[in-house]
Amino acid sequence: MSEQNQLGGVAETMLQTLYARAKESRKPDHKIYDAKAVEIVGQMEYDFSLADKDLAMSSGVVARTIVLDRMVSGWIQAHPDATVVNIACGMDTRFYRVDNGRIRWYDLDLPVTMEVRERYIPAGEHVTYLAASAMDEGWAGEIEPGEGDVLVIVEGLTMYLEEADVRQILRIIDRRFAAVTVYMETLNPRFVRKRVEKSIQASGAVFTWGAKDGRELTKLAPAFRWVEDVSLVEGMVEIMPVYRVIGRIGLIRNLSNRICVLEKG
Repeated sequence: MSEQNQLGGVAETMLQTLYARAKESRKPDHKIYDAKAVEIVGQMEYDFSLADKDLAMSSGVVARTIVLDRMVSGWIQAHPDATVVNIACGMDTRFYRVDNGRIRWYDLDLPVTMEVRERYIPAGEHVTYLAASAMDEGWAGEIEPGEGDVLVIVEGLTMYLEEADVRQILRIIDRRFAAVTVYMETLNPRFVRKRVEKSIQASGAVFTWGAKDGRELTKLAPAFRWVEDVSLVEGMVEIMPVYRVIGRIGLIRNLSNRICVLEKG
């Protein structure tokens, strides 16, 4: 079965973001390089024409990849024996860019998504796949954190959820881990229900939730403390130098998606 027929809605957005990383990687002056994405896109039966024309989506994906790769790599350097839980992994390939040979990595997504993922990216010795909803408490019991620290990444998901869903995810993380760091991407509420990225809208997915900043997340889960918000403007600076200037404008930084950093314990 082709991915065109198997996926739809939010699940299909993982193919748009995969293509954005592959397309950027093929450029002579690429800002990121994702060999896995290039390999997978070349094997897929899927019409990427809308993703190819969607500059807003592709720029956002590349900026997010720059920012999160930098953050996750830095965190792993400080916690070399860590456990990393990648919620709503889709076709994410970050493990292959940040692996130090010691970390334990869990990729979590819906069964239909993981079926497609396993077709192209088999789990390895240090990678475990979990096929479940992020709001299902069952997946947490499958995590074996070991003696290292724990990082949970929630990328490209919360904007498709409701507030109660985000609260549930944080509640599950809270109940499972005594000490944990969370990197959670959020959308500015102004873009909820707005048509911003054409290729994403064409899949039937709709932005349904946003947060002004990470402090709003601590209201949903008081066990966590807010550490910082990292604007994706930091990644846009690498793509478009003009952001070195306009990125200093508070309104621009606030409108951008951000990675909210929360800690517990």
